[in-house]
Amino acid sequence: MAGKRKTNLAGSTNGFRGDVLRVLGVLKVATADQIQRIGAPHLSFRHTDKKTPSEQKTARTASHTGALSDMRKHGLAENGGSTETGERLRNLTLKGLEAASYELRRPVTEMGSTARGAGSSGASHPMAVNETVISMLRPKPNMAKLADDPAEVRGAAQAAVDAPGGGGSIASYWTEVPLPATGTWNAPGKGGAQADVVLTAPQDRVPLLFIEVDNCHETAEELADKLEKYARFFRRKMKDTDGKERPMWRTRWTAPATWSGDATHPPVLLVFNHIGERNPNRTIPRLQELTRHLWQGERQKGGYHHYDGRIPIIAVGLRNLREHGPTGAVFARFGRTHPQPLREAIGNPRREAADARQAEEYRARQEEYKAQVRRAAQEQAAKKAAEREARRPVCTGCGAKFTDERWEAAQATDWGTPEDSHPKLCDDCKDQAVSAAGQDQVDNEHQEQRDQAVPEQKAGGWFSRLRT
Repeated sequence: MAGKRKTNLAGSTNGFRGDVLRVLGVLKVATADQIQRIGAPHLSFRHTDKKTPSEQKTARTASHTGALSDMRKHGLAENGGSTETGERLRNLTLKGLEAASYELRRPVTEMGSTARGAGSSGASHPMAVNETVISMLRPKPNMAKLADDPAEVRGAAQAAVDAPGGGGSIASYWTEVPLPATGTWNAPGKGGAQADVVLTAPQDRVPLLFIEVDNCHETAEELADKLEKYARFFRRKMKDTDGKERPMWRTRWTAPATWSGDATHPPVLLVFNHIGERNPNRTIPRLQELTRHLWQGERQKGGYHHYDGRIPIIAVGLRNLREHGPTGAVFARFGRTHPQPLREAIGNPRREAADARQAEEYRARQEEYKAQVRRAAQEQAAKKAAEREARRPVCTGCGAKFTDERWEAAQATDWGTPEDSHPKLCDDCKDQAVSAAGQDQVDNEHQEQRDQAVPEQKAGGWFSRLRT
């Protein structure tokens, strides 16, 4: 939240007030402990010198408690009752929600209600929702803020940093989101559902996930009815801003056209917090049967399933989620035999592997085809070279084969190119022949010159007189 003062009435800083606005802007109602664990997780590793857990909690939440006190004085926050264990609940006022919209960079129309009165009955469900968000987030402590703390504090914090991470940031979550089957986003009609949590964390390969939290009070039939409402919402279409008709959920959230190759509806995660009288180990099998038409895929020859037009439905226990987080193999997708990490559970790893194999086989076929083309070209080039070599002229003088240059020169027929004087001789023999011809010409010229130098004898000279 923007403000001129760095320190407020109760000694809080704007940073802690920002934590409160962001957390309550998402969760609607929460304890100071939950706000601290999300907004400033490094504080969870301090105050180990306190004698009791209660004293430790009081010490590590003191800054956010001070911020809440300041915000209450400014009309941004208010007390919202207590949990079943006696912890004080806090929520934002309408003015606080407006301030939180700036912190979260969301339209005020998407901020939801103030959750006033949520703590009147102990808020067991909101608390389970909050713990689900924290378990999905797995906030990491900022080690820079613990630089001056004892080694044991930094060691414990570093272990948390090195542990598997969660999904998204607090700004990646929405709670109490209406999913209207009729009506509009801001004025939902009858027959729709309300998602406990919506997560958008494409950076963590979870582009869109709807989360339902059950304290094990609802029957399988009641949960199945809720999932039918999800299906109704997912099938609903409306015109987008460009005039084109799209699924209604795509007008608010961005998600890929396919999930692991399947054109499915967004996945729904059921989180079971076993505090009610119903055993989830009995509820889940019954729920699978009741909703089979919503999630069951079509088996393919490659050993995987197509899930086009289906809803990936996944179940997990809150205790397992808290212990292992999104990367743990604790998520049971309906129709599969083994728990998987969340990213695999919402996707289709077998299809991805089959598609990868198919792509690799296609690439191998392409490479083999290219290799065959190269080999054919090489063979054709070798054949042409052999045929050309068979036609290569042989010197009639020495029997040597013509070089390419000599062959070309001997066959030259371009306009203006003189005819080769010795087309059947190699360069060396031609040079010798030309030299010999030149010498013969010189000798002939010398002979002619000598012949012309001898005078012709006249008849009747002294020699003739000797004969008489």
